[in-house]
Amino acid sequence: MPELPDIVVYIEALEKRILGQTLEGIRLVSPFLLRTAEPPLASAQGKRVRELRRVGKRIAIGLESDPGAHLWLVLHLMIAGRLHWQKRGAKISRPRGLGAFDFPNGTLTWTEAGSQKRASLHVVRGEAGLSALDPGGLEVMETDSAHFARVLTSANHTLKRALSDPRLFSGIGNAYSDEILFEAQLSPLALTQKLSRDEIDRLFQAARSTLSRWVAELRAETGDGFPEKVTAFREDMAVHGRYKEPCVRCGAKIQRIRYAANETNYCPHCQTNGKLLADRALSRLLREDWPRTPEELELLTKKS
Repeated sequence: MPELPDIVVYIEALEKRILGQTLEGIRLVSPFLLRTAEPPLASAQGKRVRELRRVGKRIAIGLESDPGAHLWLVLHLMIAGRLHWQKRGAKISRPRGLGAFDFPNGTLTWTEAGSQKRASLHVVRGEAGLSALDPGGLEVMETDSAHFARVLTSANHTLKRALSDPRLFSGIGNAYSDEILFEAQLSPLALTQKLSRDEIDRLFQAARSTLSRWVAELRAETGDGFPEKVTAFREDMAVHGRYKEPCVRCGAKIQRIRYAANETNYCPHCQTNGKLLADRALSRLLREDWPRTPEELELLTKKS
């Protein structure tokens, strides 16, 4: 699933192409994509793009409309959704093609791999409508360590679950939580309310440095082009997707935890004092702390 660094780079690439442009037409071929009926999708056609914004892992395209009630197209790519910038009027390639947004200077197409159609498009009006789709997680790059600590310890979850919970932290998912925990040298199963102040500070700094570094790397990789190699598995990652490969820090073999559709990668030497996280207690802990699928975790709503 595209996470904060990927979404930031997507938005920057879109700003270069569609900011100030008129949305001439919208073509949807998947009946499952559009999740709202009011305002109607047709009301977005002919409107000029005035703003792009990240809302967690969602891409929000703001369109000029009535004063004080701007329309927003909110795209959630979920796990397998991807965007592509093509020539104006580009055809929608089945079976992966979901839809297309036509502009005077090109067409933004939307694809989704696999048979499970999880990606979604919402059309909402005004800031209130946009806020209703925001799970409310803290923006790690816009806060301080004290606020980070309060949010982290507001419930007693495993670190892996806490970092990935969109109601707690915005834009962090399965891949970058692995990388953050490796950088902080903390176990993915450490409980948030049992961390020392030093460990919390270390996690905070690791989150900020990891996300900043990957935004910079993806920007450099994309350049003036459009991000077409969006993936959760990158060669330069330290642990995510590197099961049984040597740790870049100590050389130990990277290990993984699997529960249902969730996977966590970690270095047993750097993060768990040599302990392999694979026993009955682990299975029970994961069952109690995790939804069964990444989709269930991603679709959690705001905390009351």
